[in-house]
Amino acid sequence: MNIKRISALLLVAGLLLFNLAYGQNARVGTTTANFLEIGFGAAGSAMGEAYVSIANDVSSMYWNPAGLGYMEQSEAQFTMQPWIVDINTSFIGAALVLPTVGTIGISMLQVNYGEMDVTNLQMQEGTGETFSANDLAATLSYGRKLAQWFSFGASAKFINSQIWHENANALAFDLGVKLDTHFFSPTGDKSDGMSIGMSISNYGTKMKYDGMDLLQAIDTQPDEAGNYRDAKGQFRLEGWELPLIFRVGFALHPVVVSNHRLTLAFDALHPNNNTESINLGAQYMYNMPRFGSFYLRGGYKALFMEDSEYGPTFGGGIKLNVMGNMGLKLDYCYKNMGLLGNTHCYTVGFLF
Repeated sequence: MNIKRISALLLVAGLLLFNLAYGQNARVGTTTANFLEIGFGAAGSAMGEAYVSIANDVSSMYWNPAGLGYMEQSEAQFTMQPWIVDINTSFIGAALVLPTVGTIGISMLQVNYGEMDVTNLQMQEGTGETFSANDLAATLSYGRKLAQWFSFGASAKFINSQIWHENANALAFDLGVKLDTHFFSPTGDKSDGMSIGMSISNYGTKMKYDGMDLLQAIDTQPDEAGNYRDAKGQFRLEGWELPLIFRVGFALHPVVVSNHRLTLAFDALHPNNNTESINLGAQYMYNMPRFGSFYLRGGYKALFMEDSEYGPTFGGGIKLNVMGNMGLKLDYCYKNMGLLGNTHCYTVGFLF
C-alpha cells in the first residue's frame, strides 16, 4: 500500500470520526479533570495549540504520542505555566530515544489551586481553616517510526484529583499517528511536504470522588425520640467522564530556503464537552549553523467555538547546541484569554 493510499485512508477515517464520534450537542460542564485541556508546552501553545501534526519532542506526550517517534535525541523538559486566578500549572517529562526499540517517555502534569478559606452556612466569612485542591496526571508513553515517514504512539495515564479530604482517580489512554507526505513539498522531500497528525486523548474510566468529608451524621426520624439519632451516613456521588478530545491536523512548509523555514499548521478539535473548534498556527525557524536555531511563533486558538474566551497566541524560542550532541531549548508563549486575562508559559528543555 503506497503513501497516497494510506494518507487518503487516514484522512477519511479522521473525517468520519470527527463527524460521528459524538451525536450529542455541546455538553459544557459535564466532565471532570478539565486541566487535561489546558495545553502544555510553550512551543505548541504559542502556535495556537495547532500542534498535533508538528509535535516531535517531549511535549508530544501531551499533544500526540506519535511525535515521540520523530525525536532524534533524548530530552528532559520542564514547563511552568501560571494560569488564571492564581492557579499554578506545571509539566515535567523526559523521553529516551532507543534506536532499535523506539522512544519511551514519562511525564507528569500538576495543577495547584492554592489555599482557600473553609466556609459554611453559619460562618460564611470563614471558619479559620483553609483547604487546598490539586490535580495531577502521570503518563507513560511510547512512540516509534514504523517507516521513515510514519509514526505511531500510545500513552497510559493515571489521573488524580484532590479537594480537601476528597480524592478521585481514573485511568486513561491516548493514541496517535503522524506521517509525512510529498504533497506540497517545495523541495520534493517528504520531510518538507505536508505532515498529517491525528490523536485521541483521555479515553478512560470515570472519576468518582470519595472521602471523609462525605460522611455525615443523619437522623432518619428527627421527630421521634429514642431512635438512632446520629447514624453515620455518606453521600453517594456520581462518576464523571474525562474530557475526551479528538484532534486531526496538518502542517505545510511553504518556505524552505537555505537556513529559513516557515510552517503553517491547522488543527480541528472535537471534544466531548464543548463545540468543535479550529486552531491555527505558524512558525518561522532560522537555522544558525553550529550555534542552533531561532523560532518565532503565532496562532489563534478555538476559532468557531461557542462563547470562547480564547484568542491570539504569540511566542518564540531558541535551541542552542552545547558540547557536541547536547543542547538547550528555551521557549516562551503568551496567551490571550479574553475576560479571564492573559497567561504566560515558559519551557526549558535539555537535549542529550
